[in-house]
Amino acid sequence: MAYANYELNGLHLIGEVDGDYLVPLAGLTEIGADTTTAVLAAAERRTAERVPVADVRLRAVSPSAGKIICVGLNYRAHIEESNRDLPAYPVMFPKYASNLIGPMDDIVLPPESVQVDYEGELAVIIGKGGRRIAEEEAADHVLGYAVCNDVTMRDYQYKTHQWMQGKAWDASTPIGPYVVTPESLNLTAAGITTTLNGQVVQKSDLSHLIFSIPTLIATVSQFTALQPGDVILTGTPSGVGYRRDPQLFLHDGDTVTVEIEGVGTITNKVTAEQI
Repeated sequence: MAYANYELNGLHLIGEVDGDYLVPLAGLTEIGADTTTAVLAAAERRTAERVPVADVRLRAVSPSAGKIICVGLNYRAHIEESNRDLPAYPVMFPKYASNLIGPMDDIVLPPESVQVDYEGELAVIIGKGGRRIAEEEAADHVLGYAVCNDVTMRDYQYKTHQWMQGKAWDASTPIGPYVVTPESLNLTAAGITTTLNGQVVQKSDLSHLIFSIPTLIATVSQFTALQPGDVILTGTPSGVGYRRDPQLFLHDGDTVTVEIEGVGTITNKVTAEQI
């Protein structure tokens, strides 16, 4: 099963994915704090009002997320290309709801940065809140999974030892296209691929995550309560543009695609901001 946030005729709706169609859920407008796994499962399906996916604008999967916790350095090969030691504890930093854009929206290059980089990632969407969640119970708190591109302004990221200023730019982070529920997936070794202008620039699989999804949920929930609609980004594989020789950054007119097997694909055109 999968859900989508979408816009149709100026209205915001949640739809259950039915092939190439979306079936709206009665009374619900977007996945977030009020849409627990149980609420979504119990909602009336208005099958007579189903609409083709091609006729709607897909929105970010959790556009008002209360927390977006991002994990850095969670693939061994990415740690090696970054010349860092293997972490004993996850590297984490925040994003904000204002950073998120839809899965097919343009990535707009800010005029302040000349080192805008791609980072394909798996996103975990929380469906049941909790604090100090045990690893063995973490799966019960997952609504589903989505695809994300953790677009990063590298020249700002490395202005200090903290990464937030390079990671938390408004309207920079596409996420979607759907929230795919756990029973629909086997993420043990699902492939993750990022393509830039038709060239594969990142390719790995989720078996290479250093800190597993249950470990990340347990770790985050030690210091803050997780709520429905919260998002955890699980890290990016090797192949980022900043670590290439020569370096490779996003430019006006580029097209970048991130695909995760079983979860979906997001494709975004890169455009220059008009100022």
